[in-house]
Amino acid sequence: MDRNKEITTSQLLLTEEGELYEPGWSRRMVQQYKRDMIKAPAFRIKEWDYYLVLSDSFAGAFTISDDGYIGLQSVSLLKFGEDPWEHTETVLNAFPMGKLHLPEDSSEGITEYKDKRLRMRFSVGKNSRRIRCEFKNFCDGKTLKCDIFLRQPDMDTMVIATPWDKKHAFYYNQKINCMRASGYIEFDGERLEFDPARDFGTLDWGRGVWTYDNTWFWGSGNADLDGNAFGFNIGYGFGNTSAATENVIFWNGKAHKLDDVTFHIPDSSYMDPWKFTSSDGRFEMDFVPVLDRAANLDFKAIVSDQHQVFGRMTGTAILDDGTEVHVKDIMCFAEKVHNRY
Repeated sequence: MDRNKEITTSQLLLTEEGELYEPGWSRRMVQQYKRDMIKAPAFRIKEWDYYLVLSDSFAGAFTISDDGYIGLQSVSLLKFGEDPWEHTETVLNAFPMGKLHLPEDSSEGITEYKDKRLRMRFSVGKNSRRIRCEFKNFCDGKTLKCDIFLRQPDMDTMVIATPWDKKHAFYYNQKINCMRASGYIEFDGERLEFDPARDFGTLDWGRGVWTYDNTWFWGSGNADLDGNAFGFNIGYGFGNTSAATENVIFWNGKAHKLDDVTFHIPDSSYMDPWKFTSSDGRFEMDFVPVLDRAANLDFKAIVSDQHQVFGRMTGTAILDDGTEVHVKDIMCFAEKVHNRY
């Protein structure tokens, strides 16, 4: 089997039996996800939209998700100054099982959540995306607000379709990097503004049926390098990746596919320096952590141990034509997550 099988033909994601029609990766969402073709129980279906908007000194993360028997709506604010700080606030919902009506295609529709405390809305326009949020009592009784615009010209993305080694289980995911960001986050009397000349947003759009106990690794970052838009997406642990990995370099709107990338996380502490190496020698990086956004939930049947570590990356990425891209101290993140849910 081709280790990085690229799918270019428009087709349904699932067969009539509820299995992946063709595992692999693509630059666009050419495989159509349809929730009503899934054969697994509704409580096993997991759907989410996750945006991270990152500057050199601060970031906002926004999640709307329906994970079957639990919904998780989350907002994070992070600051990377001399005294790094983060706060994450989450609203949990019991048994949403499709009631949030998340779109079946990332290129259209509205993803929205509303209750008395939280109003969050993700919308898609022409070559753009918008994130709006008002979270009352986000931290210390104070409200967080945001209105953020992401520019999305015609460009490659990373889409992967992988099976799990269990009947009817699959992972369908799109990562959209290098969306230049403008707009603001307001909290505690401070207005944090994004500059599209240097700040970017990333979308993690996921749909699928997961097995119960999983550990994954994921890293992502973007940077403006002398007017060139550079980004990367790396990771593993998302099902059976024998057909394709999700490791990609982005350069001025084009995806450059990588083979395997390994996360070397020190046993001593998540805050000690990491390394990243690649089987094809095309992604070799050092990573100096700044902030560990750690979260540990234990509800017996539902357990989540997360370490999303933000820090600065330095090293070399090599494009398909052999061009070397050198980065130094770009702000990004890498994470290790263990979930039972």
